Amino acid sequence: MAFSKTMSYITTFTGKHIDPLNPDSERIDIRDIAHALSLTCRGNGHVKTFFSVAQHCINCALEAEARGYSKRVVLSCLLHDAGEAYLSDVPRPLKSSFIEYRNAEAHLLDMIYAKFLAEPLTEEEKKRIKDIDDNMLYYDLIELLGETPAGTAPELATALNYEVIPFAEVENAYLEMYERLKFKDGKVRKS
Repeated sequence: MAFSKTMSYITTFTGKHIDPLNPDSERIDIRDIAHALSLTCRGNGHVKTFFSVAQHCINCALEAEARGYSKRVVLSCLLHDAGEAYLSDVPRPLKSSFIEYRNAEAHLLDMIYAKFLAEPLTEEEKKRIKDIDDNMLYYDLIELLGETPAGTAPELATALNYEVIPFAEVENAYLEMYERLKFKDGKVRKS
């Protein structure tokens, strides 16, 4: 068999083949998500120092936990960028123009949430996750780019950690947090 230059799948860290535009939820693996996000740099690499998407997601989950949000919201914050493990990240200014990418990302994220949560997110849960993500972006811009965003600094319940941490440690922290949050059947139900 000849090598095909037009492969319709990616090979993940655990050796699974996933078509990011037509994913099979059975092939979505938390180990692949943790590994890929720990090696993916925030801001498309345009930062003062390496800071992974996994670190950002852990910060979001810790903030949700400190605010007293449900276990589902905390886990959803950990997973909110999980689609990037399969699609890569596209910076916000471009993402708004890439309708097909946004649709593929939304479909993949819905599939990821369906796999790890018992029920779809409520509108209130989605709002809380988006609010935390936006709050983190405010501080990411300051710490990672030295850029002061417009507006008032959002209040946080946690102290953010922007330390450069080896990817294997971040990957393990991500997986440990996931294990702590999931139920025995792997699903987190509404509380």
